[in-house]
Amino acid sequence: MADSGAHTVRAFDEDINRLRSLITQMGGLCEAQITAAVAALVDRNGDAAMDVVATDARIDALEAEAEQLAVTTIALRAPMASDLREIISALKISSVLERIGDYAKNIAKRASTLTQSSQIEPVVIVPQMAAVVAGMIKDALDAFVDRDADKAVAVCQRDRDVDDFYNSLFRSLLTFMMENPHHITPSAHLLFIAKNLERIGDHATNIAEMVYFTVTGEHLTERPKTDDTAYAT
Repeated sequence: MADSGAHTVRAFDEDINRLRSLITQMGGLCEAQITAAVAALVDRNGDAAMDVVATDARIDALEAEAEQLAVTTIALRAPMASDLREIISALKISSVLERIGDYAKNIAKRASTLTQSSQIEPVVIVPQMAAVVAGMIKDALDAFVDRDADKAVAVCQRDRDVDDFYNSLFRSLLTFMMENPHHITPSAHLLFIAKNLERIGDHATNIAEMVYFTVTGEHLTERPKTDDTAYAT
């Protein structure tokens, strides 16, 4: 019986480590996709943008693998307490990362479309915003792997920075559209790109909140949002 128990624990640890590895791979791909999509936008490189679109299938495949592993681990190992929380969180995080990949793909598609339009000045804000959200994803997943509740909290606090970027870009683009009707179409695409990045920031924050719950068994209090574009005049 001792050998059987040790085998079960060893097998469970292997499953958990594999699950963490899959989540980390997904996160790395998401970071790379965001960075590449925004680089394609800034460089006006349609081919590079389409490469990002094509790579999204890899994130989808990893999500399917992570989901299957999580379900199998729960069925075979019957984990309890914090172990079960970690597996459920990993299952949810993989779904969130797949959605982030979809946002990155949409950014790339719009970047490809924008190669046909003239460059507009507010685009310079987008790379800064993208760098923040990519960093949030990395730190949220580092917190997951390290079971670091404090790092998870720090990720949540940075969501304000993303909202501030979005608010600033929103107002700049409104001004551009009002000053010249020819700017309306590219500005609208850029606004959707910024909104995608803002949503990615929200998803990174959601991951961090899941990590906090996994580690502590407690939920973070509701975070305030600072997107005030609904009140823009």
